[in-house]
Amino acid sequence: MDPATLRELLEKVQTGASSIDEAVGKLKDLPFADLGYAMVDHHRALRQGVPEVILGEGKTAEQIAGIARELARTGQNVLVTRLDARKAEDVRALFPELVYKPVPRVATFEQKPIPRLGTKPVALVSAGTSDQPVAEECAETMRMLGVGIERVYDVGVAGIHRLLHRRDVLERTAVVIVVAGMEGALASVVGGLVESPIIAVPTSIGYGASFGGLAALLGMLTSCASGVTVVNIDNGFGAAFAAARILRGQG
Repeated sequence: MDPATLRELLEKVQTGASSIDEAVGKLKDLPFADLGYAMVDHHRALRQGVPEVILGEGKTAEQIAGIARELARTGQNVLVTRLDARKAEDVRALFPELVYKPVPRVATFEQKPIPRLGTKPVALVSAGTSDQPVAEECAETMRMLGVGIERVYDVGVAGIHRLLHRRDVLERTAVVIVVAGMEGALASVVGGLVESPIIAVPTSIGYGASFGGLAALLGMLTSCASGVTVVNIDNGFGAAFAAARILRGQG
């Protein structure tokens, strides 16, 4: 149940197009449904504007499919993150409507239009091709949130002329998300070029002393470009939600 659906229901009751009993029947699943292994939050779209998202890691295929079916039953779109290809096959055998994308490791089911959020897109900047899985997790999440996307990929600081060639994209977007591994320097460079909010995503890509993304995380946290906001390692999903919150705040 999202604000638009609730408003439509209340207007039908007001005009007599729907009875009070019918409305109560549609509201009975609020605020959650107890599946035994999960408490599915049907109230989240009312609070945050988007339905609950299913984290695929740590859940069985049966649990993922069960939660997805419950969300879909109430008319909501479905997004499953961190779903590996083998488990995705098992989930889709139980819920064939899900569409799986292997690079970002997400599955989606769209049964209602996704309204556009904001008037400007978000620039999604990645340092290298190896960062693409995290960047695409971010992209798919933003798409399901209604955020427009401008991709600027493979523009790391080892060839900074590639980034400067796309500077016009950075300057016309509402938010810039920077996805980078190694030492994470790209976030500081972008932060020094534009005035838009910068969300930095360190990735676990890198050699030896990069410590699985810790070097990039610390580099971004200590950026000399003021005001760069940093999410956790490989958290493209979190960056997407942060961008959506910023756009909602901009009206």
